[in-house]
Amino acid sequence: MKNKFLIELQSRGYLNQCTDLEKLEVFCEKKSISGYIGFDCTASSLHVGSLLQIMILKLMQKHGHKPIILLGGGTTLIGDPSGKEATRKILKDSEINKNIKSIKKVFRKILDFSDNKTKPIFVNNAEWLSKLNYIQFLREIGIHFTVNKMLTFDSVKLRLEREQSLSYMEFNYMILQAFDFYQLAKKKNCLLQIGGSDQWGNIINGVELIRRMIKKESFGLTSPLITLASGAKMGKTEKGAVWLNEELFSSYEYWQFWRNTDDRDVKKFLNFFTELEPNEIDNLFKKEKNINKLKIILANEATKILHGENASKKAESTAKETFEGKGFSEDLPEIKIKLSDVNRGITLLDFLSNSKITSSKSEARRLIKSNGLKLNDALLNDEKKVLDENDFKDKFLKISYGKKKHYLIKIIR
Repeated sequence: MKNKFLIELQSRGYLNQCTDLEKLEVFCEKKSISGYIGFDCTASSLHVGSLLQIMILKLMQKHGHKPIILLGGGTTLIGDPSGKEATRKILKDSEINKNIKSIKKVFRKILDFSDNKTKPIFVNNAEWLSKLNYIQFLREIGIHFTVNKMLTFDSVKLRLEREQSLSYMEFNYMILQAFDFYQLAKKKNCLLQIGGSDQWGNIINGVELIRRMIKKESFGLTSPLITLASGAKMGKTEKGAVWLNEELFSSYEYWQFWRNTDDRDVKKFLNFFTELEPNEIDNLFKKEKNINKLKIILANEATKILHGENASKKAESTAKETFEGKGFSEDLPEIKIKLSDVNRGITLLDFLSNSKITSSKSEARRLIKSNGLKLNDALLNDEKKVLDENDFKDKFLKISYGKKKHYLIKIIR
């Protein structure tokens, strides 16, 4: 390959499959193209599992191409069955629109909106899906899909093989996704659809539909699904999903998530989730043998992209103060407790369990017995400890659970 966009796409490990890589390269060499990725809006934030796709949109911009962000106001009403074992909760229009508004904040942080040539376009597929005439849609679009072929796609086949329910509504999702690509090709001159490898079948449907309906060349490209060296699912922690919106997952927690990356995943994640050049990453691994220093670089660079350089530096200094010093920073994950609860004599075991710092009182008890819990950096060995206002320094109490988990408990009135 000669095209810089496709070369970097491949060298970073973003490229899994393409419908016709050679032809796509010809188009990319001739002119700036438009490509889209679709995001369903089932929550008020995307989580880190969607970040690889956003980084690909960012790479498109870097090489002069225009990203289209499709927010599925229409398809979210149905739910993509890909990788799902059960039908998703059906949301109301008002909930979906609220989620769309919130999700847009992440794209405005990560992508560049200053250059008109590469400025991202937001589209909502409710614009065309909500106006469909069912009979007309079946005659014009449905005629191009066979049930025989639809049953071969993994999103359908796996659910049926497991004898798990698949509604007719979900079965139609792949047709609607193909129709999205067709609409964007027709209205926005969109040439490329990008998605995770589990979307391959749906993407091919779109390419074929465009060819049949408007005799136009288009392309599909997938990125690999991220598998962690540990076998765990990307973006899941003991506390739940790693959300991209700061109100759901603080910049410090986000920094810490990357700092805690498995040693075996560090190089891959530096390529996936930072803007460091691939050859620069190779040189880092040749020069730096301390994997923990490389993890800090990963945490700093990844956090900088989402939360900005100041937040990244602040998170690093907070971590140093927490792990290396004896003080504590107000930038740690914060849990609030009412002064009235402290005054009535809440036990530490109850507080740890109620606030989900530990999963249960028995786990908290085992933690204390094994010298795994500290209050304000002092080891605690009294499992009958009752929280007292004197435990709080300027209304704050630091609880350390093991070596890497730290919480700031704040008294409120």
